[in-house]
Amino acid sequence: MKDVPFLGDEKESLRASLDRHRDVVPWKLDGLDEEQARRRMTPTGTSLLGLTKHLAAMEYFWFCHTFGRETEPLPLADDDPEMDLRVEADETTEGILAFYERARAGADAVIDELDLDATGTAWFGPTVSLRWVLIHMIEETARHAGHMDVVRELLDGTTGDHVRD
Repeated sequence: MKDVPFLGDEKESLRASLDRHRDVVPWKLDGLDEEQARRRMTPTGTSLLGLTKHLAAMEYFWFCHTFGRETEPLPLADDDPEMDLRVEADETTEGILAFYERARAGADAVIDELDLDATGTAWFGPTVSLRWVLIHMIEETARHAGHMDVVRELLDGTTGDHVRD
């Protein structure tokens, strides 16, 4: 895992911060079987695999959709706000992790291509900058990586907040 550079430029630092939290997502699933990965650990149904699916959808949505890039079909629907958190019977850990990696690659292409001041349109209407989206996704990913920390500890006692090379 790469640390946020002490003297990096703004874009490099934001990207490194996002990547630190992104790297936690597959790590929290490492070593689990299918049942454990999809086990609902809270009364509202939170699972590691559901959080991974949600974060994949948000990577595509905030980076690609906001800036007019194509995505694969996303598990999002106005009439089903939990759709992206729900793991369907035919979905697997391997498949959802692959979805996460594709979404991350799509988001990275946008980050690489655009300047921080580039603008797009958020789903709810306002114009936002790539800088704002990066900050939002750092917050989103860090929040859910924290949820993943707790869920993994409840599953098998494994703790830790970051993988170290």
